Amino acid sequence: MYKISKQFAFSASHILEGLPHEHPCSRLHGHNYVVTVHLKSEQLNEVGFVKDYRDLDMVKQYIDEKLDHRHLNDIFPFNPTAENMAKFLYDTFKKNIAELYAVEVSETPKTTAIYEADR
Repeated sequence: MYKISKQFAFSASHILEGLPHEHPCSRLHGHNYVVTVHLKSEQLNEVGFVKDYRDLDMVKQYIDEKLDHRHLNDIFPFNPTAENMAKFLYDTFKKNIAELYAVEVSETPKTTAIYEADR
């Protein structure tokens, strides 16, 4: 099995609902997010790629246009946790990237949420 990944970055704010008032994430705050898309294939294409990284430009375009420098509570119809965003982004990109098997969302260098499809 061949696996590749590519990272994309954006900055945004959010407020996490349902937390105690004293929890810092219940207040308006922001992150420098890193989204990593993970692709895999048992076969390489005629060039020797799982997928040309340039074919992932749609991910960058989506992130730049829809998420970067936005308030995520205004964008998503769900509580904008890293876990929820990873699943949403997986569902969004899977339609156009057959090799996609997981999406990772990091809010900080020490924290990561991953949504991986069961297959």
